[in-house]
Amino acid sequence: MKKIFYLFTLSSLILVSCHADLDQDPTDPDLFTEIDVFKDVDSAKGALAKIYASLAITGQSGPDGNPDIDPSLIDEGFSQYTRILYTLNVCSTDEAVVGWGDPGLPNIHEMSWDINNPWTQGMYFRLAQVVSFSNSFIENAADLASTSTDAAYFVAEARFLRAYAYLQLIDMYANVPLVTQLTSELPEQSNRQEIFSFIETELNELSSLLADSRSNEYGRVDKVAAWALLSRLYLNAPVYIGSDMSSQVIANAEKVISSSYSLNTSDGNGNGSAYDELFLADNNTNGAQNEFIFVVQFDGLNSQTWGGGTFMVHAPIGGSMDPSIFGVNGGWGGLRTTKALVDKFEYSITASNGDGHPIAWSDSRAMFHTDGQNYEMEKVAPFKEGYGVTKFRNVDITGAAGSDSSGNHVDTDLSIIRLAEVYLNYAEAAVKGGGGSLATATDLINQLRSRAGAPTITSSDLTSDFVLDERSRELYWEGQRRSDLIRHNKFVTSNYMWPFKAGAAQGKASDDYRRIFPIPEAVLLVNTNLTDRKSVV
Repeated sequence: MKKIFYLFTLSSLILVSCHADLDQDPTDPDLFTEIDVFKDVDSAKGALAKIYASLAITGQSGPDGNPDIDPSLIDEGFSQYTRILYTLNVCSTDEAVVGWGDPGLPNIHEMSWDINNPWTQGMYFRLAQVVSFSNSFIENAADLASTSTDAAYFVAEARFLRAYAYLQLIDMYANVPLVTQLTSELPEQSNRQEIFSFIETELNELSSLLADSRSNEYGRVDKVAAWALLSRLYLNAPVYIGSDMSSQVIANAEKVISSSYSLNTSDGNGNGSAYDELFLADNNTNGAQNEFIFVVQFDGLNSQTWGGGTFMVHAPIGGSMDPSIFGVNGGWGGLRTTKALVDKFEYSITASNGDGHPIAWSDSRAMFHTDGQNYEMEKVAPFKEGYGVTKFRNVDITGAAGSDSSGNHVDTDLSIIRLAEVYLNYAEAAVKGGGGSLATATDLINQLRSRAGAPTITSSDLTSDFVLDERSRELYWEGQRRSDLIRHNKFVTSNYMWPFKAGAAQGKASDDYRRIFPIPEAVLLVNTNLTDRKSVV
């Protein structure tokens, strides 16, 4: 059985959800805030575990039945953090379509969501819950942290999780309230500049307060996570605050690259690639863990959810795909990709079908199922439209299925930040003239390409578009594509199209305000200090 940080501690707390949002006092009746929870280090560790767990599970009795987000806003099965992250940041882009007709879901790829969309509401409340739990923990653990080194690390980790949540909030919703302490007052609206500065200050301070590189338990962050998240924050600074901060991207990426984290180069299953190990059921032990800087953990027996790894494995299985190969009992027949992603691997095509469409590639990152699937999409809904994706599996390097013998729930952990992303952050910033070295950037990208069996490049190949495409090849379906396209001015504009972008078969431009999601109406009704889309930047 996989050892997961939040599993062995969560049971020490009997928690009542505080229906957290950024406008509510999280102190009552949530037992998470009771003083006796913080009477000693072990108890405080259990409270910290709840914050981490809020990114993995959806309530108090998984996989469903006692949700921690109001089910009138979003179905509990949909409300798991990484599932919503995928829906909003991948399904809205060229990397994925989903054929299900659940409320609000078709609107994501169509870019036609409204203020009451369940998915945009669910993400806001999920992130707000992380903020709420973190604020409570930071305040209540302060006294213990003053006398205990371990508790001081706990507080630093809670601050990191809060900073991460706020980065996601300004990325997706722009001008949200900045709430950093327990209060009964309705907060005023903040803006991206204010929150950006807060995140920046927090992460810079935390780089000296968190545990040293890879000295923490697997699943808990260390100071390298602060540097890595800073590199992501600074990379997106032109979007968030209108300033190019490429030099700061380089500076923080260099710290990450020189740390004890390393790319996984272990081909444990002997299939000729060390890339697929990152997405297997034993990715906490098969070598992939050396690359994972911030990860959400899952266990098929003890952290059951209809999101997370369970969603990422089951949802793309359909058509002629064999679920047993993926270590599960069946597929959900929903997720596929568009030819826009497939075409990113054009240079590595090794075989085509009778229609001239690619069906095999030398780049091992091109993990597509083509049998019975249409390369050219005529519609969104039928599973046969678009190629399948085989990236995530619930089997270990020996081919053995995960711990849940029913085949329902999955052991595969999902990386939120991994070293490969930081390599690509460095390369993008170097191409923009942020300093560093184009030779180093080329070497970093070639390390990724060599691992995948792709041809290496030279410095002359490095352009902004090339790095963007390489990000997609390396990181597709990992929750970053929307932000990447926005940063390159290709998300809502007419200069880059993909099938059924904004609801049109050949794609079309969308409204500029679609670069962010609306603050939920439920929040606006409670807090009249807030307005939706007050200003994007």
